[in-house]
Amino acid sequence: MRITETKLPGTLVIEPRIFSDNRGFFFESYHRERYGQYGIKNEFLQDNLSCSIKNTLRGLHYQQPHSQAKLVQVLSGEVFDVAVDIRAGSPTFGKWTGIMLSAENKKQFYIPRGFAHGFCVLSDAAIFSYKCDDIYFPDCEG
Repeated sequence: MRITETKLPGTLVIEPRIFSDNRGFFFESYHRERYGQYGIKNEFLQDNLSCSIKNTLRGLHYQQPHSQAKLVQVLSGEVFDVAVDIRAGSPTFGKWTGIMLSAENKKQFYIPRGFAHGFCVLSDAAIFSYKCDDIYFPDCEG
């Protein structure tokens, strides 16, 4: 597994180790101990799955005061994924970083608490998976 920090401290690109053979592939999409060694120590409480068609823009979403850290990946298709620092007083407040996530590249993106998150679907459709470390509170959504 290779983990790279983006230009926004705390946001991480995760490239899992892929085991491929003539039957297909296998990789660990989450391992609490291993991810914890890289600072991802959240207790994920909710998993979400969405399916969107090409050119759909989802986000930018956030919750306050129930901020959520997210570990996201694309299971089918391709998206351009974005995190924006919305932490008041942060030296990177208002700055953003983006990454291409696809079923082909199998990358994951870790977005810590205090960031807005969104993505745009680039393929005909995309199935998007995300783990959240707090549950969804509709009244706290922005």
